[in-house]
Amino acid sequence: MARKPMGLPAGVEFAGQSVRIRFTWNGERRCETLAHPQTPKGIKAAATLRDNVISLAKHGVLDEKRYAELFPSSSYSAQAAGLTFAQYAQTWIDSLEIVPGTRRNYKGSINMYWIPSLATVPMTAITPMLLRQVIGETKWDSPTIKRTAISRVSALFKAAVRDEVIERNPATAIKLPGRTKKAIDPFTVDEADAIIEWMYANFTARAAQIYAAYFEFAFYCGMRTGELRALRWDEIDLEKRVAHVCRIVVDGKIEERTKTKYTRTVMLNSRAMHALTRARKIADARLTQHRRKRQESPFVFPPSGGSEFILSSTTPGGHFAKALEALQIKARSQYNCRHTYATMCLMAGMNPAFIAGQLGHSVQVLLSTYARWLSSTTDWSEVGKLESQIGTKLVQA
Repeated sequence: MARKPMGLPAGVEFAGQSVRIRFTWNGERRCETLAHPQTPKGIKAAATLRDNVISLAKHGVLDEKRYAELFPSSSYSAQAAGLTFAQYAQTWIDSLEIVPGTRRNYKGSINMYWIPSLATVPMTAITPMLLRQVIGETKWDSPTIKRTAISRVSALFKAAVRDEVIERNPATAIKLPGRTKKAIDPFTVDEADAIIEWMYANFTARAAQIYAAYFEFAFYCGMRTGELRALRWDEIDLEKRVAHVCRIVVDGKIEERTKTKYTRTVMLNSRAMHALTRARKIADARLTQHRRKRQESPFVFPPSGGSEFILSSTTPGGHFAKALEALQIKARSQYNCRHTYATMCLMAGMNPAFIAGQLGHSVQVLLSTYARWLSSTTDWSEVGKLESQIGTKLVQA
């Protein structure tokens, strides 16, 4: 939906990164997206154009030719009557107010699954049957990928309806595949501690030492991998034993946001604090070895290379896999460190609302994701309630 900040002239609004005007011509409501920037100068130009259009229409001198001259890219003009899926898709993706990584995901999904079949098809000619044909002919790697692709093209058509390019969304009739949950496979506390102990004992090379502290912190704070790599010392209060989570690493770049777009404060237990102490000692040792020629990194877990922070999860993932292999522990993703923290908290009987806040989840997501571990902490106490009512007297045969 277009944003309508306070103070914009009548009939002028923001649409994505562009400016759009609305007016009525020949009894028909119209909206046109302009190339003007969202600046005072661009807003003024849009308002002036709208006033000009209204004046021309009022005096009966606004015809199709003149309209096409004023709005050469208009979806209403004869030239744009055959607006293709590819043309509209590009405009739609460019207008989305999303971060670069998400924009690439949208563009990749549209390009891979819809452009090959629909690129040159006019938007007005796309029907539910045509979409079903494309879906049926596509080889989907998983139900999740299929669901995501259909959801994104449906959002595209929904926007096209709002832009009055088409009258109805053809994807509305397409049923989405059911959601498939990712497997949750946390480590036991003994496994987690064995992995951490092995890393401290065996990661003695300068390049690998920081990853022992990294994974101890990961197991005992529950942060996402991108949040761990973006964590800075100035966001940690050692006296209050808290860490402020407000940024994430995405595609090798720092994004000043979290996955959920909400910042949070994580309370640090003794094991997380121990990991921070070891991380500081490792960083200080590096500086001493380089005779202070190397500038101190503001990040808690800096790699040994030229970057201030760990660019990708691949590097810590490789160290993690090495530890699992050495200990003959079942191979699984490093993301299960976060799952381990969550299940440890649940098994300890901690308040689910508190745990959700620490993880950056909603309570609903926490309960649906970790329901099995939540139940296991209370199942026998629930049976005990029944035992207290029925007693333990046995029926004689």
